[in-house]
Amino acid sequence: QVELVESGGGLVQPGGSLTLSCLASGRFFKLFAMGWYRQVPGKQRELVAIGYEGGSVHYEEYVKGRFTITRDFANDRVYLRMDDLKPEDTANYFCFTEPRFGETRIWGRGTQVTVSS
Repeated sequence: QVELVESGGGLVQPGGSLTLSCLASGRFFKLFAMGWYRQVPGKQRELVAIGYEGGSVHYEEYVKGRFTITRDFANDRVYLRMDDLKPEDTANYFCFTEPRFGETRIWGRGTQVTVSS
């Protein structure tokens, strides 16, 4: 079973930057996909970005050009670098992994990001 632990959330001013980190641990060989969702109270969890084992990445339109997802395959980590943060980026950010293609996704507990002056 894979376990995910996020870190790096916090309070940042509009226009600022923050980097989230997620560490995968447990018994696995490699992970097909790792990425990030976010959620605000009362709304559905929404996709932010995904990094695949082949090196390809996907970003949702609203973060393109501002967020960068990076996978550290050697250390089973995924990072989310967030630049030019806006108040509407305020959310609880969840790391996830899809261990093999089509398998049930596994989630971390989340890390809060608050963008406010």
